[in-house]
Amino acid sequence: MHSWMNSQTSLKIYIALPVMAEYEYLPAVLECLEKQSFRNFELVVCVNQPEEYSTIPDKIHIYKDNQRCLNLLNSSSLSFDIEIIDKSSLGMGWKGKQQGVGFARKTAMDFIAQKAKNDDIILSLDADTIFGRDYLEVIAQTFYDYPFISALSIPYYHPLTQNEITNRCILRYEIYMRVYALNMLFIHNPYAFTAMGSSMALKTGTYRKIGGITPHQAGEDFYFLQKLRKHGSVLTWCPTIVFPASRFSDRVIFGTGPAMIRGKEGHWEAYPIFYYSLFDRVRITFEAFPKLYFENIVTPMDAFLKDIFRTSDIWGPLRKNSRNEKSFVKACMQKIDALRIFQFLKRYQPDVKKSDEICLKEFLMHYFPDNHPPINENLDTCDINALQKIRNFLAMKEYSYRQHYPLLQ
Repeated sequence: MHSWMNSQTSLKIYIALPVMAEYEYLPAVLECLEKQSFRNFELVVCVNQPEEYSTIPDKIHIYKDNQRCLNLLNSSSLSFDIEIIDKSSLGMGWKGKQQGVGFARKTAMDFIAQKAKNDDIILSLDADTIFGRDYLEVIAQTFYDYPFISALSIPYYHPLTQNEITNRCILRYEIYMRVYALNMLFIHNPYAFTAMGSSMALKTGTYRKIGGITPHQAGEDFYFLQKLRKHGSVLTWCPTIVFPASRFSDRVIFGTGPAMIRGKEGHWEAYPIFYYSLFDRVRITFEAFPKLYFENIVTPMDAFLKDIFRTSDIWGPLRKNSRNEKSFVKACMQKIDALRIFQFLKRYQPDVKKSDEICLKEFLMHYFPDNHPPINENLDTCDINALQKIRNFLAMKEYSYRQHYPLLQ
């Protein structure tokens, strides 16, 4: 560790934690925080649910669970500071459309932004995550070593449970995420991040500059990290790991929980193993940006872009509003962002007409021809240990690549 650890630094980490019906998991995350080697931190918890949940028969259990969470937080004898934002008790729940994890995360982060210094760190966390005792220390050290970054995306790994169905679903989903991430890394795409609400950190000054987090009922972490990447560089590696819980959940529209539910029912079509050659089309398009400043050339994404933006002239307006080639390339990157890339992949994956197993096998053979786990069976029915080996192989490859090429810029 650098000498800053022994200096009279005033750096503080503020942890933004949305909580909704997390009594089962909350004690574990509090225990992890209590054990941290870095002590200059404060936890800001937003316990939340819609106001009407306290009277709806099939939702009242969420309200009651939240009350237990509030009691736990208020009665704890923990050694660190906790600020509780109560959006759960009678008369204090969400009203109207302002509800969900996105608003809860925003509420906590906005509260932090009102009191923290510009160089203080906002750490986004979820209540169902655990981590090592050096977690906060590593994050603080990382921002010391990389003071210019817009954000930090922390490596993740889903621990397995005692339930084979749960394990099969989380392994299948994580394989989908890892293959996507590795493909994006291999084409050196500036949006090669994995967005998870439990693994993001940024300086408070950056939060203020970008106007905060835009709340969504689901996927707010994706849009937030995309916004941060457009603002500046995102670091995607630090020597620690966060461990989100592997569980079924339908409280948001999409994400890990809903994906596991759909996968349990056999519906993995929304989470395909994207074929690696589709990413080459993205790469070729991004590599064409400098030349497009001077002339119109055909790119592999043209048809999609013209359709999604409802115009036959994608590049003309960007040229008109750009001072030079550098600003034009930046404008192109801002327009064809992580969301558009994902939409492109989703649209053209069906044209590949290959199963997930074939897509995965050909990806591994293409990038790791001499060293990869065998893919000989259906992913939905193969031995759970085989799935685990595939997930671990992909995770280690992703960690290694990010460690050597940590910056997205």
